[in-house]
Amino acid sequence: MKKFKSEKRLIKITNTLKRRQYDLMVVLENIHDPHNVSAIFRTCDAVGIPKVSLVYTIEKFPKIGKKSSASAFKWVERQKFTSIDSCYSELRKNGFKIFASSISNDSKSIYDIDFTGKVAIVLGNEHRGVSEQAEKSADERIMIPMFGMVQSLNVSVAAAIILYEAARQRIGKGKYDKPQLNHSELEKLIELWCSK
Repeated sequence: MKKFKSEKRLIKITNTLKRRQYDLMVVLENIHDPHNVSAIFRTCDAVGIPKVSLVYTIEKFPKIGKKSSASAFKWVERQKFTSIDSCYSELRKNGFKIFASSISNDSKSIYDIDFTGKVAIVLGNEHRGVSEQAEKSADERIMIPMFGMVQSLNVSVAAAIILYEAARQRIGKGKYDKPQLNHSELEKLIELWCSK
């Protein structure tokens, strides 16, 4: 399949996969607006997140158009869950520490959090935020410092701020400089992406 791609396209695919952060995940819980989901997927692709977990227990699963996600859905995998328990259990089984975005009193500033380890960031519904269960079962509650009258940001904006803080820390640690996959895993994915 590689031979059907231009050299420029092949280099872009290879370099993108080499920078994917397999130890950084995002969990979206009951996010209602498909435009917000699309915008978050675009940010995930931009910072190199390979997979997003979607937990829908109240809202209907959103229909996402290719146009609004700028084809990010093509490059970022989706994993669906029907409960926070099953999602968190899967993450913990794979060694992830879970950070839930929340404006609770014990939330820590994202600037005081280390995002360079195996980390999953949980973002909640536009109006309700993360569920009580998602918040209480997380390892840490995190928040973006706010200095105005408004209490919260749009969820897709919040996702971008948190993920780019994670990316900034990871750049500093050189985590984008070498692939997290071995050669054969990388080759397999390059072939797969060339067929997309």
